[in-house]
Amino acid sequence: MTQRFKKMLQIVVVLLSLTVIVNVGYHLMQPSEQPTNATAVNKKVPKKQAVAKKQVVPKKKTVKIDWRKPSETKPYPKLAEHPNAWIRVAIKRQRVYIMDGNKRLYRMYASTGTKGGTPTGTFAIQKERGDFFYNAASGEGARYWVSWKDHGIYLFHTVPTDENGNYNLAEAAKLGKSAASHGCVRLSVPDARWIYENVPEGMRVVIDEK
Repeated sequence: MTQRFKKMLQIVVVLLSLTVIVNVGYHLMQPSEQPTNATAVNKKVPKKQAVAKKQVVPKKKTVKIDWRKPSETKPYPKLAEHPNAWIRVAIKRQRVYIMDGNKRLYRMYASTGTKGGTPTGTFAIQKERGDFFYNAASGEGARYWVSWKDHGIYLFHTVPTDENGNYNLAEAAKLGKSAASHGCVRLSVPDARWIYENVPEGMRVVIDEK
């Protein structure tokens, strides 16, 4: 091998080495096409969870009942203008309604008999009525009573009193809220007085469970 051939071979080897180095450097400088962490790519970014709004439950409106006052602020109906008026007692609602056909003329707070003590059905105002009574057996009395069944047994009357006519405040506080009587229908003092003074004998009385 001549000296000239050796030099040419050395030059070829150097050129090949430079080509390899350049190619390797080029690939190292390019961004990787494959992810270094496949799990990170496939992992879904969780969406921001919506914060559930707290459900606001409206407070039940408390009805203020004053047994010393009429149940409504409007005037009592003039029965002369309503010859077909009748009385409805709604036990579940603890209300008395003065009706004319299907029209409600007036609403009264009431307390009916406990444990089904107030009979249901259709009755009529009877002739017996008075401004005060006291029942020694039950230890209760009442003012402005009007009979609607059994001639003095089942009555409309005020919240109860003692033998001296003093109102029982604990029992009066139950008016319009719960059943509390022995079977009669208790009313506020003005409501009972209005029935005593205005409702005629023979007026229809309907008592239902609604």
